[in-house]
Amino acid sequence: MAISTDPASLSREIKDASRPPVLSEYSDFRQYLRDFYEFKKATLSTAIRPYSYAAFSASADIKSPNYLKLIIEGQRNLSMDMVGKFARAMGLSKEQAIEFKALVLYGQARDPLERNRYLKALSELRVKKQIESGEIDTEAWDKVPSWVSWALHALTDQAGVDFDPAKLRRVLRERVSAEEIRRAIELLLASGELAKDEQGKLVRGRELINGADKIPVAMVRKIQAELIYLGLESLFQDDPTEREIGALTVALTKEEFEQIKFEVRQLKKRLLKDTKVKRMTTKGERVYQLNFQLFPITNISE
Repeated sequence: MAISTDPASLSREIKDASRPPVLSEYSDFRQYLRDFYEFKKATLSTAIRPYSYAAFSASADIKSPNYLKLIIEGQRNLSMDMVGKFARAMGLSKEQAIEFKALVLYGQARDPLERNRYLKALSELRVKKQIESGEIDTEAWDKVPSWVSWALHALTDQAGVDFDPAKLRRVLRERVSAEEIRRAIELLLASGELAKDEQGKLVRGRELINGADKIPVAMVRKIQAELIYLGLESLFQDDPTEREIGALTVALTKEEFEQIKFEVRQLKKRLLKDTKVKRMTTKGERVYQLNFQLFPITNISE
């Protein structure tokens, strides 16, 4: 699999105070609340009556006048009851309130697996909303393979695989249902990415995803999130001798960052080419997932 994208950060500060914050652009609910407060302060304040934290508390039916400030600064967490009060105070619709709750659950989770489950749920919620609004074409979306499709495509190169969905479910560690596997196989056959040989055995067809530049960014994020989640599961489930997960934390210039990105892409291409040549004469023993992760964990100093 070779998909790469550089989406802008989901969490951003509002530069134009007259523009209300858009919930779907945030991955940090505290930043969203901060921007919402600043927007209200800029648009509702008057010389006689400025908008304040106390005003928000009153609209949310909260006794503490500075509760919003404590939440924004990370000194308090939001209970699910308070999430509902905040949603009403901010005038969120029913759908937005559900999204806000998902964003809060993700932001307050501390266990890595739990945090990733909430992130996955938030991502799927937002994608569903984009599909319903027409931002994402449903037909195009359905044609983009999930991690299951990538795994099935690679399994044609694994020795001794029986493509019966029930047996494949066990091979795939029971992460998906037999019905999901059957459906994925049908889509891969229909697209020509899988084919049947003279004996009726499934074999590799064409390569998955032609024209990766045409894939919706939301779909790329979804696939990448699925693969990262699988990596996190491996961290907790697989013996260290069966995986290699390391980390390197360094300060880089923009030029150095771009150079490392280039070298990683070249390495992926070389590894894929070398492996393809070997699979022309021999079968593999297992399907592995190799992820490269290079991302910022700090902001540029002011």
